[in-house]
Amino acid sequence: MGYLNKVVLVTGGGTGIGRATAMLLAERGAIVAINYSRSAVEAEETAQAIRQFGGRAMAIQADVARNAEVVSMIEQIVKSFGTIHYLVNNASITRYIAMDDLEAVTEEAWDDLFAVNVKGMFNCARAAAPYLKAGKGAIVNVGSIAGITGKGSSLPYAVSKAAVHGLTKSLAHALAPDIRVTGVAPGAVDTRWWAGKEEQMRALIRHLPLDRISTPEEIAALIAAVLEQPSLTGQIVTVDNGQTM
Repeated sequence: MGYLNKVVLVTGGGTGIGRATAMLLAERGAIVAINYSRSAVEAEETAQAIRQFGGRAMAIQADVARNAEVVSMIEQIVKSFGTIHYLVNNASITRYIAMDDLEAVTEEAWDDLFAVNVKGMFNCARAAAPYLKAGKGAIVNVGSIAGITGKGSSLPYAVSKAAVHGLTKSLAHALAPDIRVTGVAPGAVDTRWWAGKEEQMRALIRHLPLDRISTPEEIAALIAAVLEQPSLTGQIVTVDNGQTM
């Protein structure tokens, strides 16, 4: 199928997995809308990097937890590029709370994580759906092995990612047969999240069957492959160097 002149929205596209995905798809000919909430500098740098090699990209601000902002974002993308063919729901946040410290889990933590990580993905899918449907498009939701193992940077984060996996399956039912919806569940990925935690990262690597952690570019390559796979929907594809094997 290819990505030449296909319009792709990547949420949280200025850093990490989102940036790598935006860059890869643009290198393959896609027109990329790079959503950000607070990472304006990084998102614009990503868009500029794409333009430098002749690609087409725009950085666009929206808090995905706010439906009105999402609707406005979709309208701006369609006005600029005509439609949307693919959606990569990557934007998410976390709170660092010890898993066994239940008293530290506040109502605000639950509300914030579910608003962005779950409701935000739904908002984007709903707003983009009419355009994706017209082009027989696809959605990839970026989950996490935290949503499979129940362990992560905090209890609400792990539960929110389990909800992302459930949302993926529900959207796959709701949007079939015109839109495919698939999830990817990365394990540890070498992003800025590990800054200052290098020893923790090395300790984790020693316990992984493949003796390594993933790069953002590797996850981006999987996302690109999943978007193009015509027989795939409703699945959660785990990529974790054997951590959950």
